[in-house]
Amino acid sequence: MEFTFNGNLIIIPSDVIAGWISAIIALPIALYWITKKYYWPLVWDYATSTNHRKVGTLYILFSMLFFFRAGVDALLMRTQLISPENQFWVFQGEKFNELFTTHGTMMIFFVATPILIGLMNVAVPLQIGANDLAFPFLNLIGFYLFLTGGTIFFLAFFFNAAPNMGWTAYAPLSTDSFTVGPNNNFYIFGLQVSGLGTIFAAINMMATIIRLRAPGLKLTRMPLFPWATLITSFLILIAFPVLAIALLLLQFDRLYGATFFLGELGHPVYWQHLFWIFGHPEVYIIALPAFGIFSDIISNFSRKNVFGYTSMVAALALIGLLGLMVWAHHMFTVGLGPFSDTFFAVASMLIAIPTGIKVFNWLFTMRRGVISIKAPMLFALGFIPTFVMGGVTGVMLSSAAADMQFHDSYFVVAHFHYVIVGSTILASFAAIYYWYPIMTGMKLDDKLGKWHFWLFLIGFHMTFFLQHLAGLNGMPRRVYDYTYDDGIWAYNFISSIGAYLMGFSMLFFLWNIVKTHRKNKQVENDPWNGRTLEWSIPSPPPEHPFEKMPIIERRDMFWWAKINNKQIPTTENHRATPISTPTIQPMFLSAGLFILSFGFIYGWLWMQILGGIMSLGTFIIRAFNDERKSVYEKEERENE
Repeated sequence: MEFTFNGNLIIIPSDVIAGWISAIIALPIALYWITKKYYWPLVWDYATSTNHRKVGTLYILFSMLFFFRAGVDALLMRTQLISPENQFWVFQGEKFNELFTTHGTMMIFFVATPILIGLMNVAVPLQIGANDLAFPFLNLIGFYLFLTGGTIFFLAFFFNAAPNMGWTAYAPLSTDSFTVGPNNNFYIFGLQVSGLGTIFAAINMMATIIRLRAPGLKLTRMPLFPWATLITSFLILIAFPVLAIALLLLQFDRLYGATFFLGELGHPVYWQHLFWIFGHPEVYIIALPAFGIFSDIISNFSRKNVFGYTSMVAALALIGLLGLMVWAHHMFTVGLGPFSDTFFAVASMLIAIPTGIKVFNWLFTMRRGVISIKAPMLFALGFIPTFVMGGVTGVMLSSAAADMQFHDSYFVVAHFHYVIVGSTILASFAAIYYWYPIMTGMKLDDKLGKWHFWLFLIGFHMTFFLQHLAGLNGMPRRVYDYTYDDGIWAYNFISSIGAYLMGFSMLFFLWNIVKTHRKNKQVENDPWNGRTLEWSIPSPPPEHPFEKMPIIERRDMFWWAKINNKQIPTTENHRATPISTPTIQPMFLSAGLFILSFGFIYGWLWMQILGGIMSLGTFIIRAFNDERKSVYEKEERENE
């Protein structure tokens, strides 16, 4: 659609118009439904609560919403590529650049990372016998920063300004010399705001695990998911500040004419170093928690301890350490020299050793176990061969000579999805089915869960296995068209059918949730006959589930107490418990940062000033007000 406004020609693509119409129709319907069902008190409770389970549920809910948006992007891309010389709707050329940029960015920054942080929020405090995270207020701020960053990025499409430089934002393409307009400013500020929330979450997790474990719960007795969370938090504290610096420098290049990444003094390769110093650890930031989830689930549904517990912990730590050291294997084609290529190639291949240890330990955990095939276990079983496939192609890509051939082909796309989807997405589904009783007090239907799993897994392998072959036959990444003579149409056709099948599987997941909540059947305590502490309390747990703190005398304490028909000893003499109280201050802070970000994205000074005042005002209010004051006063009165 074209029209003139204030003397300027305005062009709005039909997909943006369709998006606006959909939003205008859907939003009133959603508001009416919430009002009709009297859900506003529940919405307000979750929006203002600092309780870790509620904050974690919000993380998961909004991550899934972004997941559906990014999934639609993927289906649109596969529709464009389903046949040669396709002219599907508007998704050719520049529009296709926007599609793969929003898909990749959303999946990595607004789905994979936050959904795992949400699962950490739900499970980690309960697994270590803590009543909440160490800093509940900071936890809610972290969530709102994630939501604000995701919303900024999401809204870019509605302003016909979706980022279009790829999720890696390679310079000099990402500078305003090559991509003018506000599009990529949305990328910078969306990631900057949400990244700050991720750093807060990591600090909170580290403090919680180190300081708030139940008495007797030594690190050597801790379940593997909290272990993975602890190591992941260290990686986040190292990697995300580097991304923040890179984005800040790019912001100066775009908004103020600096030349960090182009010109005589700058260089595009500086961006690649900064981005991959963040980017490669990010792979393990979203893979290590998945390893922890699978370890707990495989152990629970095999009725056995994790095989080789010590080696599993050591492997987690070693993978995290090596993950920090190998960023340059993404840059073999830059020309860093033989020594650098050899060092980073060998270091990358070494990661296969601790990864192999973990895979064999999972297999040995199941050996001679009493295996129960429920939906969470199915996702765990589907993960092992999928991730091994991604690992094998990863070793191929870690060879500098081979990488020269595979680089920027669909082989890399296939490898990347085997690693990320094979670990993070399968783990997230496994964990949602597993911990749904903790989140809601209800259990998802197992039969629908199995339908979801099989359709998703078959669709996944149809989609991405054939992309290996398309890449080996010369199909480059980031292209929107090809010809029959290229000999790759069959791979793309089957790959697109597989993507539709993955999308179709999500309908079973959605229907499962709807059906479960319509039945509203509350689950009994310990519905999975679990081994770890989160199953020793009611589902869903109260806000302070461990008023009497359990004393942990051995690994698998809850399981040992169950099979020996004994009670877990408790103590009332423990560290002060964090207090969860409702607050709206994080909402005001995120509103201020939202306005501030839009001021910078479009260069509107008045919005920058308004957003800055709101953000600063929140800090001042927080400095003189503590939402926990009434709770402290009540405790003092009770102690008098």
